[in-house]
Amino acid sequence: MSAFVIDTFEFSRLQARAEGTLQVADLTRLAGETYDRAGSLHWSLEGGTDRMGHPQLRLALAGQINLVCQRCLAAMPFAIASKSVLVLAKDENAADVIEQVIDEEDVDVIVGDAAFDLLSLIEDEALLALPLASKHEACPGEVSEALAAAEKLSPFSMLKNLKQ
Repeated sequence: MSAFVIDTFEFSRLQARAEGTLQVADLTRLAGETYDRAGSLHWSLEGGTDRMGHPQLRLALAGQINLVCQRCLAAMPFAIASKSVLVLAKDENAADVIEQVIDEEDVDVIVGDAAFDLLSLIEDEALLALPLASKHEACPGEVSEALAAAEKLSPFSMLKNLKQ
């Protein structure tokens, strides 16, 4: 059995903990969103139960990747820092019921499995942490608008001075 396949209910029941580091280049969907496929993600997963006794997983991600700036198309460093609480349900119907009972925005309900693909979960969470449109605050080599406006002189500015 792969290190990235877990029994979610057993993991939660045992209050197990796992962690590791993944290279962005090994995460196909995430790598496709980056400038250069460089970077890594450190992840940690902790099992347990919520206050109502539902099995849950706590996933934390941290890492640095390079996104493509939508303005200048250059590399833009981006820090991923994400923490998720995932309550486990036996099936879709149970997930709907649990979601109505919990009714918390920062908690997601997912269907657990005896052969759950942890790698996909980590990649999904990393993708959800990305901005919709990545942009530098000020693109490299970009002159600020105020400075550019000050430097741009009107061709009639000399005539204005003559009129005085």
